[in-house]
Amino acid sequence: MKVHLFVLLLVACAALSVPAVSAAVVEEKNGYIVAPGTDNLRLPVISPMSSSSISQGQTQWYSTAVPARKTSFFADLNWGASSDSLSLTIYAPDATFGPYYDAADGRTDGRINLRISKTGGIATGTWWSAVYGSRVNGVRSYTYSASVS
Repeated sequence: MKVHLFVLLLVACAALSVPAVSAAVVEEKNGYIVAPGTDNLRLPVISPMSSSSISQGQTQWYSTAVPARKTSFFADLNWGASSDSLSLTIYAPDATFGPYYDAADGRTDGRINLRISKTGGIATGTWWSAVYGSRVNGVRSYTYSASVS
């Protein structure tokens, strides 16, 4: 009996030590739900990961082709330093999302990781993503990737 209690206590402590990921809705618009993305889900990337750098006030654009019958668009902008501030705005054929800043996904960590979903399916066509250097000292390197499922 003591072993079972010890194991139960060990499992409870382990569960409490894992950081919780916010399931909060960031934004709802035109039937879309924007929520924090997930690091555990690896999907085929339609738009390959891009590495680049950006300066204060500069905007860089990325396009992602979205085929029919997809329900989610994943965007992951990572610059890794919360001392600088980048923003991400996503332009779907039927809606604009953002601009989003570092804490949009529930964490202040130099990253914006989001999932945009719609039960009936997301708009087909080209989705544009704008990365903007809103507060950058010098030049900041970053990576950006987008995928659909």
